[in-house]
Amino acid sequence: MLRTFAKVRVQCQQLLRHKYKQQLQLKLQPCRPKSTLGGNRGDSDAANRKLRSKSTLYYITAGGVLIVGFSYAAVPLYSIFCQAYSYGGTTSQGHDAEKVEHMVKVKDRVLKIRFNADIGSSMRWNFKPQQFEIKVAPGETALAFYTAKNPTDKPVVGISTYNVIPFEAGAYFNKIQCFCFEEQMLNPHEEVDMPVFFYIDPEITQDPALELCDTITLSYTFFEAKEGLQLNFPSYVKPHTAKQA
Repeated sequence: MLRTFAKVRVQCQQLLRHKYKQQLQLKLQPCRPKSTLGGNRGDSDAANRKLRSKSTLYYITAGGVLIVGFSYAAVPLYSIFCQAYSYGGTTSQGHDAEKVEHMVKVKDRVLKIRFNADIGSSMRWNFKPQQFEIKVAPGETALAFYTAKNPTDKPVVGISTYNVIPFEAGAYFNKIQCFCFEEQMLNPHEEVDMPVFFYIDPEITQDPALELCDTITLSYTFFEAKEGLQLNFPSYVKPHTAKQA
């Protein structure tokens, strides 16, 4: 009996020691925080995507504002361009300034303006329009460009005249600024852009002779400026555009 009781007591002590060791091991185990790497990575990716979306939106907005700003600044920039490169003169104060400011665009009458370029027989420039055709409504200002290049090895001075076809439309074709009737010197292999700023007088819609006219051709011809050269000025050329020597 005593032997049995002693045996049971020994077993109980062994069980208690074993349990104590397990508890002690659990207490001594280093504390491992729960892994949050996956969650942090997901949050970081979402934040990056949101930042990229905001950046793209900012760029698009800035681009839109820039385009609108350029549209409003087109005419002032054009004036600065002409003054910097001596193309055309600034519009004289008496040149229909009030009419240009208050003229009304005729929306239901759209005209095709075609551009042509020629050179005199002795002229060695390469001369061409940058656009073949644009559409303009009477009472609307428009901007076009020509390109001239001197392919020779010496400076060449040129001067241009122009014609409008049909001739009846010339009375309504108003050039605010252009390069015609002024000497232009190009150095060897120099190439320049020459602007033409114009509008079609809204009164063209009241001319019965041009009732069926839907296409107007603006044609420039460049000649080499030489002593004794005489240009024929069209009858519709206005005093502010024709600068005679």
